[in-house]
Amino acid sequence: MRARRLLALTAATSIAATWLTVSAPTVAQAQECNPKIAQLVKDTPPALQRLNARYAWGVATGRGVVVAVVDSGVDRHNKHLQGALVPGKSFVPGLAADGDEAGHGTAIAGEIAARQIPGSGVVGLAPDARIMPVRVFFGADDQSRAAGVGPRPDRMAEGIRWAADHGAQVINVSMSTPTDDARLRDAVQHASDRGALVVASAGNRTTAEDKSDGVRYPGGYPEAVAVSAADLGDTVTDDSIHGPHVDLSAPGTNILTTYYGAGDCLISAEGESTSFATAYVSASAALLAQQFPHATPADWKHRLEVTASRDRRDGRDDRAGWGMVQPYEALTAVMDDSLAGPVAPGSAPHAVAAARAKPLDLRKVSDPLAPQRTAALWWCLGGVSALLALVLGGMLARPRRRRPAGRRRADAAGHGA
Repeated sequence: MRARRLLALTAATSIAATWLTVSAPTVAQAQECNPKIAQLVKDTPPALQRLNARYAWGVATGRGVVVAVVDSGVDRHNKHLQGALVPGKSFVPGLAADGDEAGHGTAIAGEIAARQIPGSGVVGLAPDARIMPVRVFFGADDQSRAAGVGPRPDRMAEGIRWAADHGAQVINVSMSTPTDDARLRDAVQHASDRGALVVASAGNRTTAEDKSDGVRYPGGYPEAVAVSAADLGDTVTDDSIHGPHVDLSAPGTNILTTYYGAGDCLISAEGESTSFATAYVSASAALLAQQFPHATPADWKHRLEVTASRDRRDGRDDRAGWGMVQPYEALTAVMDDSLAGPVAPGSAPHAVAAARAKPLDLRKVSDPLAPQRTAALWWCLGGVSALLALVLGGMLARPRRRRPAGRRRADAAGHGA
């Protein structure tokens, strides 16, 4: 009844010019999962193995850190999330923050901070963090948008501000818009000033109305982190929007997480979703917030970027940004000038002046050993001349051979005949 009443609302408040995209398919479309049938999956989420979660947990688990999920709400009935929620707020009239008809926010919350329960291997990357549900939309379908209860920049901006003002240290926003909206920009700046890091989707090409590459917001604001989605080979494909706003990538396919109030589900098995990739970067930021509580959001962002896995340590690209997030490395890296990559907050790039090439001196230089070389040459010539003289003299002075007497007489007798 509540859903029908909400969908009957007038569409007068929708904002077509600033279309917002929830960067994942509707969770209800997940195959072989039924929100009315409880099921638990004993497997460990594949992404946790790729992100070396066990090593990271030896350093931090997110304890004491509040992560706001600015989304479709969070279903408090899911057993993985019982005891993990702090009071939140709904900006959708008539709806509570701890309900979730779309299932999207619940899945995000599970990736971040699902608690382990008997019979299930599902657990969040920051399993001791607390989730603050901030509900800013009812559904992402066309009907919800037409009714004014779909994603909207004004409500999302309000949600970000409210979360920052009520103690969130990390704010997950798995949404994006190609429009630079002043309300979103101010909200992200406000959150940063309050000590909260906004982590947002870089955009999904498959679900976006505008499928062209380019900056998406709020991830595109300098204070935020924009996340693209990687496939099972840790490669960012064309499913993600590419652009200069991309800061990091994270696993975005085969996501095993919380599913409505029913338990567990493997979702996003076909194609990559930046919504789910964003959640893993938010969880990584929560680990840093525990380990470095006095650092600024800019410091956390820098740690995530400079320690990310990439082919070239000194370069980024418009697909994966600075590379695949690496929570353990971000937690344990010694931050000094030996780390190539993004410039640390408050630092300027080291300007390395190229050494000026010294012009070649092509003037003829006299040989300092010329006299010795000349003398040696004359001695050699003299020696050769003397040797030739000796040889010739010996040949001329050699005595003529005399023939035997008997042979001379025989010759003479022959001539007489």
